[in-house]
Amino acid sequence: MAGAGELISRPSRLPRVGVVLAAGRSERISALTGGGSKALLRLGGLTLVERAVKTLLAAGIESVVVVVGHSAGPVAALVDGLAPGRVRTAYAGRWQDGNGASLEAVEDLVAGEKLFVLLTADHVFGDGAVDRLLEAGAPAVLVDPSPGPAAWEEGTRVRVVDGAVVAFGKALDEPGIDCGAFLLPPDIFRCRAEVALEGDDTLAGAVTRLAQESPLQVAALPDGCWWQDVDTPEDARAAAAALRSSLGKDADGPVSRWLNRPVSTRLSMLLARWRPDPDVVSVVAFLLGLAGAVLLATGQGVAGALLVHASSVADGVDGEVARLQLRGRPQGALLDGVLDRVGDAAILAGLGLWAVEAHDPRVVLALTVAATAGALLSMATKDRAAALGLPPAPERALGLLLGGRDGRLFLVAIGALFGSPLVALAAVTATSAISLALRVAFLRRPSLTGSSTGGVTEPTSEAPVPSE
Repeated sequence: MAGAGELISRPSRLPRVGVVLAAGRSERISALTGGGSKALLRLGGLTLVERAVKTLLAAGIESVVVVVGHSAGPVAALVDGLAPGRVRTAYAGRWQDGNGASLEAVEDLVAGEKLFVLLTADHVFGDGAVDRLLEAGAPAVLVDPSPGPAAWEEGTRVRVVDGAVVAFGKALDEPGIDCGAFLLPPDIFRCRAEVALEGDDTLAGAVTRLAQESPLQVAALPDGCWWQDVDTPEDARAAAAALRSSLGKDADGPVSRWLNRPVSTRLSMLLARWRPDPDVVSVVAFLLGLAGAVLLATGQGVAGALLVHASSVADGVDGEVARLQLRGRPQGALLDGVLDRVGDAAILAGLGLWAVEAHDPRVVLALTVAATAGALLSMATKDRAAALGLPPAPERALGLLLGGRDGRLFLVAIGALFGSPLVALAAVTATSAISLALRVAFLRRPSLTGSSTGGVTEPTSEAPVPSE
């Protein structure tokens, strides 16, 4: 993923401009904000307004306007440093009247745009939650069709007729609610002015008037995606918990899922407040593995095992911190992959040096080379398949064989704890070989090779992909 400050290739249907409403004041969360702007509340190392802005930039929106009001100075000072030239602020003189009144502050700034995307800063979205909305290509609203009871009670409900939203309101008795994200045309400003004359300065009133004239498309929240409206301290805790839960991966092996992630995600949430560079975390994880390799080479099995497993845990922290901060970059994925490979080779070499003291050097050398080759080929095959655009192998199922990096390092640590480096090398060799064979067999299935020649067209360039 490109960094939030980098301009990335934009699909043709994507709007150019995004607007983030961050002008209001919320009394219900003052215990956390101390009376300041809710937009400055930090979750996962980022303030709510930063998270909203970076979500849009990372999705490919060219420029973002943040509407400020309450605590305008501190909010504007923070926003102005996010992405110079791409992010600016607009002051809403009537912000106290409602979020509809705040919207009028950007009317001139989005003039000439066919559509612009609007987010409210106090809504937190998981990865991919707003993708359908941004790609709608017509006026639309992001809808949660089956919210939980608490969200439904607090949310703005939407009336859907023939797949389009025709009304918004908290008094509606409808199953779906809006998620605080809209794709709007310039007509929204005329509608806002019309309902304001009737005494309604809410955003719900403006979009309801717009929907009455021309129903808005429903952009349903994608399956598995989450969002959270942050109005109370309880909401903030729920959003933080959702952020932490989202740091795992579907392809995680059993060691990552049950041993590493419960530790690494908590560590990432703690570290995020200091915003460490994910690349620095990658280097720290590598150094832990290197130190473990040295201890293994000198026969210090227990200490080496602890450092190797610590390296395995830390190897998840760099990616988690990057996702929390919306700072994922191809360069970071490349560095992480290289360090993982060098680290694995060093750790397995350390096992070999330990084992050679008590076993036949030829056997030790053969197992060390085989284990190292299996580990590197396993990772390389997975990355190559992703670079070629092949459907991914069932990595979660393959992970049960402990052939992934988390499984390999776990086998090393267990073998070291029991003082059996040769057994650990044999186990890594076997699991890596079996996993590699099964992955290649899956990728070689006729339904995946495509052409009559049985091969895959080679891309002209490769996109860096995350390592194991």
